[in-house]
Amino acid sequence: MTLARRVVDGVFHEVPRDHRESDRAFRRRQRVVVGTSVVGSVVLNRTFAQRPSSRAFYLHTAAAAATWVAGGFASGQLHLGRQRVQRELKRPVLAPVATGAGAFAALYACGVVAKQLPFLERHVQRVLTFAEEGDLLPTYALTIANGVAEEVFFRGGVYAAVPEPHQVAVTTAAYTLATVPTKNPALVLAAAGMGTLFALQRRATGGIQAPMITHATWSALVLRYLPPLFGRDTPGD
Repeated sequence: MTLARRVVDGVFHEVPRDHRESDRAFRRRQRVVVGTSVVGSVVLNRTFAQRPSSRAFYLHTAAAAATWVAGGFASGQLHLGRQRVQRELKRPVLAPVATGAGAFAALYACGVVAKQLPFLERHVQRVLTFAEEGDLLPTYALTIANGVAEEVFFRGGVYAAVPEPHQVAVTTAAYTLATVPTKNPALVLAAAGMGTLFALQRRATGGIQAPMITHATWSALVLRYLPPLFGRDTPGD
């Protein structure tokens, strides 16, 4: 099986799974994810109100990640998921890395277009300021950790709290709405696009491992290669 085929399967072809839970557990999960969504959105809003590279910014970023992880695990059982490779079901690794790289390539192409649109360029520059002015190790570590934490909550807890067949649409909407308090259209658009991809991976594989790896890969590439496109330094330069 080619890597391209595995990437497609990891997004569009569902593998069998049995993730049933009681009505009581399902309702409890829903209450937990609603409360966590409110708290997490507030923390995220406060994060982008801090001065880039400041101690407060790093603390708020860590707090956002902790909020998503705590909410995801508190909601109930989470699953890593599997992907069909040849005739076996295996934990997805290589295909999600390739998916993250492909998603970044698409984002980079969108960035080239955004540079020609002053409104979008201004908001992208605002986001990149937080990467450019930060120290290399903490910036990469917190960005990737926050991406993984988001998957634990949104593709873990939230996805499992939505009745079939609406999980992809609802979790993508929830993920996008969580970025609205930042008042940055570039972040909202990125959340809508990537949230859809992550939710499709979650549906196909039945777990959070694939979207976590894709999100981490995508985030690392964004930090490394997007700032130079907009004439900015990468973290630590």
